[in-house]
Order: sequence, then structure tokens, then C-alpha cells
Amino acid sequence: MSDGRVSRYRPSLTTLRRSGAWCALLVVVAFASCKSVPTLEQQEQLVRENNLVLDHVTVRAVVNVWGEPPHYRSQFTQFFVMSDLSMIPTSRVATGETPRGWNAGVHAGEGVYFAYPDRGWLLVFHDDRLVYKEELKPDGMRTLINTWAYEDRFKTRLDGTPTP
Repeated sequence: MSDGRVSRYRPSLTTLRRSGAWCALLVVVAFASCKSVPTLEQQEQLVRENNLVLDHVTVRAVVNVWGEPPHYRSQFTQFFVMSDLSMIPTSRVATGETPRGWNAGVHAGEGVYFAYPDRGWLLVFHDDRLVYKEELKPDGMRTLINTWAYEDRFKTRLDGTPTP
């Protein structure tokens, strides 16, 4: 300014409200993204206690405590996203059905399935975190393992090498 006065920008009340809303949104996103996984020792303790907390247990913790799974499968998987943000693989729901409590959300990605028949657990991991667990009786576990073996017979080179 030529008259020697300094111009100062004064934001309007509307501008302050908008920037305040954005700041609040950023804080919420920051807190949500900081959701941390417990330390490996804490995860292993959870696994030892059979307290398989979704989104808090990793593949490494399970393998460290229970050992390599007797039956393993890795495949592209579609998941139903539930209202509490847990996920259920579509393969664990009857064809044409939806799980109770589903909120119409879906997610897809690499699902890693561990079957432990001696413990009666089917565990499903996505992005190295436990996203689904199911206790299976021996008959259910046997059916699942036989289904995997049957599907493996028809894999092509593009799907991966079939297991003999």
C-alpha cells in the first residue's frame, strides 16, 4: 500500500468454520490411522490364550506360537464388510446369501487362509492382519480341506502350480 498502512487479511467467520471442520476431520483421520497393532510379544500372548482378536493378530504371531499351518491357501478374495468393519470372506457364506449385519460394503484383495484341524480353527488374513476366524468341527474342517484339494486339481499355470 502506498499510504504506509499494512493490509491485514482477516478471514471471515465462514472461512474459519470451514478450516475448523477440515482440521477436525484431519484429527479424526489421524487418530484412525494411528490404530496400532500390539507388539509381537503381546500378539503371541493373545494367540497362546486362544484370544484371536481381529485386526490385532498377525500371521507371524500365529506361526510363531502354533507353527506352520497344516493347510494353507492364498487367493484373491472378496470380503463382506460388516457394520463393525470386520470382514467375512464370501467363500464362508452360502452362495446367494449375505451375512446378518452386512452393511453393503465389500472389499477385495489377497486372502491368506490357515486351517489348523488339530485346533479347530480357520483363520483368514488380509494385509498380514487377522480379519476372520471361525471355529470348525472336524467334519467342517474336512469338507473345507477336501474342497481346497479338489479346486487345486483344476488350477492352470496362470492360477499357480497345483499341489500334487
